[in-house]
Amino acid sequence: MAAAAKTTAKSAKPRRTRRTARRDPLAISLLKKDHREVEGMFDEYEQLEKDAEKLALFSKIALALKVHTQIEEEILYPEERGEVDDDMLDEAYVEHDGAKKLIAEIEAMKPGDDYYDAKVKVLSEYIKHHVKEEEQPGGLFSQAKKGDEDLDAMGERLKARKEELMAQYSGKAVN
Repeated sequence: MAAAAKTTAKSAKPRRTRRTARRDPLAISLLKKDHREVEGMFDEYEQLEKDAEKLALFSKIALALKVHTQIEEEILYPEERGEVDDDMLDEAYVEHDGAKKLIAEIEAMKPGDDYYDAKVKVLSEYIKHHVKEEEQPGGLFSQAKKGDEDLDAMGERLKARKEELMAQYSGKAVN
């Protein structure tokens, strides 16, 4: 019976997970949180049928992407130049530019217009590709974590700038 109690106690130990590395620095965790939120919104969009709901949700997606790309371009990318491969940063800027153009095209349309849903879907796929490149092993975030930049302090700057931009954009129409 003592052996059974020992086995039960042993199996009650918390299971170790693969994630043995220390937590992500604040800058990386904030940006990853943004990524998950936008991915969720795109998933939700695919379930919608009513044009008014599509328009409202796309407005939220557009706002989130505009703010996210702006804080990356104003803070993360310039401060990581030299810490991260130049080609990777250049590609990230180009991917942002493509996303911004597609967002502007979609904002100039209405749900129900030809290709509206298709463009939202392509934007979703485009963003998923960009996120994968930032988050994958050896990607932008991985390289940034290996650099000398204080990513917790950068996270505070990203957070403050995001709050400022959200307030600014919320005060005027996004479309």
